Amino acid sequence: MTVRERQIDDVTVIDVTGRITEEDGAVLLCQTVRQLAQGGRTKLLLNLLDTPYIDSAAMGEIVCGYTTATRLGGVMKLLHARGRVRDLLAVTRLTTVFELFDSEPEAVASFKGRSA
Repeated sequence: MTVRERQIDDVTVIDVTGRITEEDGAVLLCQTVRQLAQGGRTKLLLNLLDTPYIDSAAMGEIVCGYTTATRLGGVMKLLHARGRVRDLLAVTRLTTVFELFDSEPEAVASFKGRSA
Protein backbone atom coordinates (compact mmCIF):
# COMPACT_ATOMS: atom_id res chain seq x y z
CA MET A 1 0.00 0.00 0.00
CA THR A 2 1.19 3.49 -0.80
CA VAL A 3 -0.25 6.79 0.38
CA ARG A 4 0.22 10.05 -1.50
CA GLU A 5 -1.20 13.48 -0.68
CA ARG A 6 -2.18 16.29 -3.03
CA GLN A 7 -4.04 19.58 -2.66
CA ILE A 8 -7.09 20.81 -4.52
CA ASP A 9 -7.83 24.29 -3.17
CA ASP A 10 -8.09 23.76 0.60
CA VAL A 11 -8.95 20.05 0.33
CA THR A 12 -6.24 17.46 0.89
CA VAL A 13 -6.77 14.39 -1.26
CA ILE A 14 -5.17 11.24 0.13
CA ASP A 15 -4.62 8.79 -2.73
CA VAL A 16 -4.25 5.21 -1.55
CA THR A 17 -2.86 2.62 -3.96
CA GLY A 18 -2.99 -1.10 -3.31
CA ARG A 19 -4.59 -3.37 -0.77
CA ILE A 20 -5.11 -1.99 2.71
CA THR A 21 -4.62 -4.72 5.27
CA GLU A 22 -3.08 -5.06 8.69
CA GLU A 23 -0.02 -6.64 7.07
CA ASP A 24 0.20 -3.98 4.35
CA GLY A 25 0.51 -1.04 6.75
CA ALA A 26 -3.09 -0.04 7.47
CA VAL A 27 -1.90 1.87 10.54
CA LEU A 28 -0.08 4.27 8.18
CA LEU A 29 -3.46 5.53 7.02
CA CYS A 30 -4.60 6.71 10.46
CA GLN A 31 -1.15 8.17 11.14
CA THR A 32 -1.26 10.12 7.87
CA VAL A 33 -4.70 11.54 8.66
CA ARG A 34 -3.58 12.46 12.19
CA GLN A 35 -0.48 14.27 10.93
CA LEU A 36 -2.47 16.18 8.31
CA ALA A 37 -5.21 17.21 10.75
CA GLN A 38 -2.73 18.23 13.42
CA GLY A 39 -0.99 20.33 10.78
CA GLY A 40 -4.21 22.23 10.07
CA ARG A 41 -5.25 20.35 6.95
CA THR A 42 -8.71 19.36 8.08
CA LYS A 43 -10.66 18.94 4.84
CA LEU A 44 -9.65 15.42 3.91
CA LEU A 45 -10.75 13.28 0.99
CA LEU A 46 -9.66 9.63 1.04
CA ASN A 47 -9.40 8.43 -2.57
CA LEU A 48 -9.82 4.66 -2.79
CA LEU A 49 -9.88 4.40 -6.60
CA ASP A 50 -6.81 2.15 -6.72
CA THR A 51 -7.71 0.16 -3.60
CA PRO A 52 -9.24 -3.17 -4.59
CA TYR A 53 -9.35 -4.71 -1.13
CA ILE A 54 -9.43 -3.79 2.54
CA ASP A 55 -9.69 -6.01 5.57
CA SER A 56 -11.44 -5.37 8.87
CA ALA A 57 -8.26 -4.00 10.47
CA ALA A 58 -7.96 -1.50 7.63
CA MET A 59 -11.60 -0.49 8.09
CA GLY A 60 -10.76 0.16 11.73
CA GLU A 61 -7.89 2.41 10.65
CA ILE A 62 -10.18 4.33 8.28
CA VAL A 63 -12.59 4.86 11.18
CA CYS A 64 -9.61 5.91 13.32
CA GLY A 65 -8.69 8.50 10.70
CA TYR A 66 -12.26 9.77 10.54
CA THR A 67 -12.48 10.02 14.34
CA THR A 68 -9.12 11.77 14.59
CA ALA A 69 -10.02 14.31 11.89
CA THR A 70 -13.40 14.99 13.52
CA ARG A 71 -11.88 15.38 16.99
CA LEU A 72 -9.44 17.95 15.60
CA GLY A 73 -12.26 19.97 14.01
CA GLY A 74 -12.01 18.48 10.54
CA VAL A 75 -13.90 16.22 8.23
CA MET A 76 -12.94 13.17 6.18
CA LYS A 77 -14.94 11.91 3.20
CA LEU A 78 -14.44 8.89 0.94
CA LEU A 79 -14.00 8.88 -2.82
CA HIS A 80 -14.33 5.89 -5.17
CA ALA A 81 -15.18 3.24 -2.56
CA ARG A 82 -16.05 0.34 -4.87
CA GLY A 83 -16.48 -3.42 -4.87
CA ARG A 84 -15.25 -5.11 -1.70
CA VAL A 85 -14.54 -1.74 -0.08
CA ARG A 86 -18.12 -0.53 -0.62
CA ASP A 87 -19.49 -3.90 0.48
CA LEU A 88 -17.54 -3.76 3.75
CA LEU A 89 -18.75 -0.21 4.38
CA ALA A 90 -22.33 -1.35 3.83
CA VAL A 91 -22.06 -4.48 6.02
CA THR A 92 -20.59 -2.45 8.87
CA ARG A 93 -23.19 0.29 8.31
CA LEU A 94 -20.42 2.85 7.91
CA THR A 95 -22.21 4.17 4.82
CA THR A 96 -24.32 6.08 7.36
CA VAL A 97 -21.18 7.65 8.86
CA PHE A 98 -19.07 8.54 5.84
CA GLU A 99 -20.03 10.78 2.95
CA LEU A 100 -19.26 8.73 -0.17
CA PHE A 101 -18.54 10.15 -3.61
CA ASP A 102 -17.89 8.68 -7.05
CA SER A 103 -16.76 11.98 -8.59
CA GLU A 104 -13.70 13.91 -7.44
CA PRO A 105 -15.03 17.34 -8.52
CA GLU A 106 -18.31 16.66 -6.71
CA ALA A 107 -16.46 15.51 -3.59
CA VAL A 108 -14.19 18.58 -3.54
CA ALA A 109 -17.19 20.88 -4.10
CA SER A 110 -18.93 19.31 -1.10
CA PHE A 111 -16.34 20.93 1.18
CA LYS A 112 -17.17 24.47 0.00
CA GLY A 113 -18.53 26.64 2.75
CA ARG A 114 -17.19 24.37 5.51
CA SER A 115 -14.97 26.12 8.01
CA ALA A 116 -13.21 22.90 9.03
